[in-house]
Amino acid sequence: MNYWLVKSEPVKYSWEKFNQEGRTFWDGVRNYQARNNLKLMKEGDLVMWYHSNDGKEVVGIAKIVKEFYQDPTTEDPNWVVVDLSPVESLKKPVTLEQIKADERLKDIGLVRQGRLSVMALKTEEFDRIVEMGS
Repeated sequence: MNYWLVKSEPVKYSWEKFNQEGRTFWDGVRNYQARNNLKLMKEGDLVMWYHSNDGKEVVGIAKIVKEFYQDPTTEDPNWVVVDLSPVESLKKPVTLEQIKADERLKDIGLVRQGRLSVMALKTEEFDRIVEMGS
């Protein structure tokens, strides 16, 4: 299994709305590195849901329920989506400040590549954030 982090602005698509809907496709990615990460996601992989801009915190865990396919919001074949379903909310959100302050997370992509919207996480990074949010 692989682990990922995706970013969503809560005013555009919040964790709460995602939980109400129960499933979504992850669209609007227009960065080649993020797109390549979507193509690497496999069914069953776990994904941390990060609220960007407003909140700046990891709020929940989702899973990949359908691997990449053509982004239905564009006719450009370069862009793809994956389908996600919610797994669980973190008991307490883990803020970007907490992540930056944690020595075990000093090399996490969220800090190193702050503008990337879809990124891989190492197992130990995923586990540490889950621990912090418990």
